[in-house]
Amino acid sequence: MRILTYRATEQDAGKRVETALMGRLQVSRGLLSRLKRREDGICVNGQRVYSTYVLKAGDIVSADVGDREPPRHLEPVPMVLSIAYEDEDLLVVDKPANLPVHPTKDPAEPSLEQGLLAYLSVGDYPHFVSRLDKGTTGLMLVAKSGYMHELMKRRLHTDAFCREYLAVAEGIVAPPSGVIDAPIGLADGSSYRHEVQPDGARSLTQYETLSTADGRTLLHLLPKTGRTHQLRVHMAHLGYPLTGDWLYGTRSEAIDRPALHSHRLVFLHPLTGERIECLSPLPPDMQRLVP
Repeated sequence: MRILTYRATEQDAGKRVETALMGRLQVSRGLLSRLKRREDGICVNGQRVYSTYVLKAGDIVSADVGDREPPRHLEPVPMVLSIAYEDEDLLVVDKPANLPVHPTKDPAEPSLEQGLLAYLSVGDYPHFVSRLDKGTTGLMLVAKSGYMHELMKRRLHTDAFCREYLAVAEGIVAPPSGVIDAPIGLADGSSYRHEVQPDGARSLTQYETLSTADGRTLLHLLPKTGRTHQLRVHMAHLGYPLTGDWLYGTRSEAIDRPALHSHRLVFLHPLTGERIECLSPLPPDMQRLVP
């Protein structure tokens, strides 16, 4: 259960409580409709009220914005998790390699979602603001309620939410920096593989060379859009697939996954306005590729 509260100001006086909820607490119309049906969904000064209640300055408004049931029913699986940041509404988890975010077809293979279900408090459920491929390591932002998930999704691809990656590509990337502006769509005949297509969705990636070694390039990648496999597809399109990327390049004996790491995550908290920054160092298997 997540109860949000605030004290009505002079500016709120004379307004309906539903207006204040949608403005100050950024409650969507869909959630407002659900709050109306909850026993203690909308309260003022500790008493349930209709959404049409007219506020007075000093009224204490509360709203139960927590999930009443999980997004889907899964078996929790206890596991060791690396948590880079956590508060009442959000957490940032540092995902290890080869851990799928969601359950796969193999019932014996645990997922990060199941691990978070075991980790979170009763009444909190994981909602992934962004996702990483199974082989990709690093930072992921997770909301603990559908309400917070919706607020953060509104901030994707804005100045209020930034994701930066480190990657190792095969070859010496030339030019050493630039912007890849190439539309991406689902490859013909595939339900998983993507490719650059003239009629695909516009996709932008900014890249910069950090170092080179042994015929490989360590890159800083900044996605400006969020297409599936965008960074992997764009680097392969440029002619420099990520090391170990069997889907868009070739397998490698040096690493058993695509050499991609979510290195830095910066966002503005939608409720407090606080700037949150998390960093995750390059994992050892990628460090060995560009010593």
